[in-house]
Amino acid sequence: MSHAFKVVIPARYASTRLPGKPLLDIAGKPMIAHVCARASEAGAEDIIIATDDLRILQTVQDLGFTAVMTRADHQSGTERIAEVAEICGWAQDTIIVNLQGDEPLLPANYIREVAAALAEQQQAGIATLAAAILDPEEIFNPNAVKVVLNQQGYALYFSRAPIPWERGTFTHSGGIPSGAMPYLRHIGMYAYTVGFLQRYCQWPASVLEGVESLEQLRILWQGEAVRVQVVAKTPPAGVDTLEDLLRVAAILQQHGA
Repeated sequence: MSHAFKVVIPARYASTRLPGKPLLDIAGKPMIAHVCARASEAGAEDIIIATDDLRILQTVQDLGFTAVMTRADHQSGTERIAEVAEICGWAQDTIIVNLQGDEPLLPANYIREVAAALAEQQQAGIATLAAAILDPEEIFNPNAVKVVLNQQGYALYFSRAPIPWERGTFTHSGGIPSGAMPYLRHIGMYAYTVGFLQRYCQWPASVLEGVESLEQLRILWQGEAVRVQVVAKTPPAGVDTLEDLLRVAAILQQHGA
């Protein structure tokens, strides 16, 4: 069953490692064009790029997509998306998928899946994705965020630490988990309702998110549910460095994108 959803793509010009990142050329097109293509393939009813830079605005409009100028003082992409929802006057139950502007390889079906995960339940105002960890070393990598779910598929906790801690195995150095419970890596893309976004933007930062450096813990801290849809595999990494840009370009050229 298909569900109506909108995609908003936060795209800032300023980037510490790669200034002007959304406009960098990948296989003959600016990166933001590839991200918009993924949203189109997913069947979004609206695709809006939220930016604070006129160069990005002009490029997006030249590509035939809609861009909205947002304030430059937002602390996160989530706040930028909330401003777009306000500007557009979207209803409280409208579903928005937050698609990062540096994820040109994200599978379109993942965009649909995260929107459907939110639409097909009533308990949470936000949904996200996770995938099974196949490499045991990844369990101990703090850059790979782990998530533990309850039996209904809602998040119990997110952490950079190895969770759940398999006591009988991990106490021995180099121990490999038994496989009794699959370890899940959080995939940081989200779908939320406009109503949830409005609540979220009113919450102060929590102590817990500061400890783990994970903003999504603010939601659990407030006692709200996070629906987590488990997908087939972790998607290819996005673009943070020049090396990433070259890797992604090679993949897209290979597939004729």
